[in-house]
Amino acid sequence: MADFQFNVSKGRAVELYNRVKTSDPVNSALILVALAAANVETDAVLKDKDTLADVLSGSTDEATNVGYSRKVLAAADLTAVVPDDVNDWVDLALPDQTWANVQAGSNWSKILVCYRPATGSADSAIVPLTSHDFPINPDGSNVVAQVDPSGFFRAV
Repeated sequence: MADFQFNVSKGRAVELYNRVKTSDPVNSALILVALAAANVETDAVLKDKDTLADVLSGSTDEATNVGYSRKVLAAADLTAVVPDDVNDWVDLALPDQTWANVQAGSNWSKILVCYRPATGSADSAIVPLTSHDFPINPDGSNVVAQVDPSGFFRAV
């Protein structure tokens, strides 16, 4: 297992992130989704999925713990897209995320960063961008996802 980019988002991650940052369309967002550890499909299988509905249609399930819900990151939560011309890349950043008092139940294996085009979009319209290993066994305490200061994604 490792962090990876979904094939459907290759060449698109920076643009979709920027669309959220610039509110184009209004109410677009990045969504963080935790996957349950039990029955999660392999990275090789997951990276070929084109929508969040596809990800969740196989044996892979979303976490269901009391205290867990999808995190919604809107324009105000994101930093501007700024190319690093010295190093010839673009880093995309996310603020650290906290789920309060997540009860035992599903153990988690991954967190997905996905693009949601509008409020109320069905999972079939949500595009998975990246997957990040996040093995944790919730126990009633806070769950904190600390994002690397350089960002969750680097386009080179």
